[in-house]
Amino acid sequence: MICAVCVAHRSPLFFFDPALGRHAKINLPAGPSQGKHRRMAKLYFHYSTMNAGKSTALLQASHNYREGGMTTYLITAQLDNRAGHARIASRIGIAQAADTFAPGEDLFAKIAGQLANGPIACVFMDEAQFLTKAQVWQLARAVDDLNVPIMCYGLRVDFQGNLFPGSAALLAWADEMREVRTICHCGKKATMVVRKGPDGAVLSDGDQVQIGGNETYVSLCRRHWRTAVGVHQALIDGSPA
Repeated sequence: MICAVCVAHRSPLFFFDPALGRHAKINLPAGPSQGKHRRMAKLYFHYSTMNAGKSTALLQASHNYREGGMTTYLITAQLDNRAGHARIASRIGIAQAADTFAPGEDLFAKIAGQLANGPIACVFMDEAQFLTKAQVWQLARAVDDLNVPIMCYGLRVDFQGNLFPGSAALLAWADEMREVRTICHCGKKATMVVRKGPDGAVLSDGDQVQIGGNETYVSLCRRHWRTAVGVHQALIDGSPA
């Protein structure tokens, strides 16, 4: 559950963290200000495993900006159409129209084009794991050269425990990184994810990218992830199951 106060007052966003069992806070980045002492923008990476509430947090943060009279720019991956084309949606039923990005698209030019139409307080990027390394660098350039805060939300690792290329680049280059937490069925923090087939069996191989929801992916702690994939032997060469 998220409870928040208006971002116009620069107050923190509070949300209930099930892994901690208490409320936690996220300080929203300040939008660019005018004048000699304007705030310097940052590139943020909010990462987690599946079904942790990333899209919910993104939509809530964007709403807080807009409620304060500021403009936000939402972008999501073109290939993820679970909520319909050009939409960001959460599992709790809230949604917002968004622009989309394709793998070869220049995101610096895309954001610069939006800024030409008027000021943007913050750019929100969903499904950031699908960014290419070059696109993450383009986002970093937009932050540095255009002074616009960019908040990216995405998965850290895939079902085999490997970093997504976009997430690896964000972990390397983001100014600030924040974990969005969820829990395993045992109550520990979930950091891994398994992919299930149509019959419910855990899969050990396949393409890194396969769009799916609760029927396809389950978030687990590392111990239970190892147990789940162990029947298929090790996924990483040379490591014990």
